[in-house]
Amino acid sequence: VKLAGWAIETRVYAEDPARNFLPSVGRLVRYRPPPERRASGITVRNDTGVYEGGEISIFYDPMIAKLITHAPTREQATDAQIDALDAFTVDGVRHNLAFLCSLMAHPRWQSGKLSTAFLAEEFPDGFHATVAQGQERERVLAAVAAAMDHVAGERKRRISGQQPGRAVPRERRRVVLLGGREIKLELACASAVTQKEHRSSRGRPIAAKPDAAEPPPIQVRFIEPAGSQRHTLLSHWKPGDCVWSGTLDGRPIWVQVRPALNGFDLAHHGIEARAYVYTEHEAAAARLLPAKTVTDTGNAVRCPMPGLVISIAVAEGQDVKAGETLAVIEAMKMENVLRADRDGVVKKIHARTGDSLPVDAVILEFA
Repeated sequence: VKLAGWAIETRVYAEDPARNFLPSVGRLVRYRPPPERRASGITVRNDTGVYEGGEISIFYDPMIAKLITHAPTREQATDAQIDALDAFTVDGVRHNLAFLCSLMAHPRWQSGKLSTAFLAEEFPDGFHATVAQGQERERVLAAVAAAMDHVAGERKRRISGQQPGRAVPRERRRVVLLGGREIKLELACASAVTQKEHRSSRGRPIAAKPDAAEPPPIQVRFIEPAGSQRHTLLSHWKPGDCVWSGTLDGRPIWVQVRPALNGFDLAHHGIEARAYVYTEHEAAAARLLPAKTVTDTGNAVRCPMPGLVISIAVAEGQDVKAGETLAVIEAMKMENVLRADRDGVVKKIHARTGDSLPVDAVILEFA
């Protein structure tokens, strides 16, 4: 057997890295892996036994797929793995795609300095797919969000029945709120839709149709630091697509996209963030809105994963000491014992033995 090149396999699981990798169950509302291909010495393969519309149940291992890349060098195999993970769409269950992508992009992985203590050393407080300020990935997400907002806006302006004979100007400056930080930028587009129109036989203006074969490039310039150069984005993305695939300054990138009010939920290179896209006037108004507060639910014991209630070990009104067993939940062929983290009195029990509970369902409450 002759060895040639490097191969990397990641295992895509229905599990939640933010909850210490607890399994997630449910229906695969969307399951769209990256296309298998072999080109320029790089191979992408996806081994799977699931399908879109199928179910990840509590009775079996929650593995979704094995994603394999092969390339002449370890660096190329890693880069191909990152791109393939970025293009991998899974909806309906929590999954570890962002964690795997973050792992591939981690300096220790790329340098090969690994150990069995890697997770404990690099993620002592657990994995959180948040945006680090000042990173290149932050600007990539902001640029893509602004470009998608521009495409969606142009599409709305082609809806019939709007006031004829009057062009609707669009502000070129945008403010993208990403991870609580404002990123200001300026957009420019060479779209014929915004520059040309022709008239019907009755003399009414009709918007020119864009060339579907080649989308117009969108240029983005970041306001800060001053004198920043323009970046060019090119993509066939349209509203409703789950993946923004295109190029940024000629470099291919893939970004997972889900719609949100005034913005998008994005995932790229191990980062998950909601990006709000505003005009400068909208951003000024948004700053005046009060921040939402999360209701304290510290007295409730919740189901950490979807599962079956095997037993409830306490009764209403019972005094409980820290460390005592409260309930046993079965999921993925394993029994999970829930214990009290403090002393207290059981106020109300919401679940019964034999109940099938979703994640975060309240099992009982303390007084």
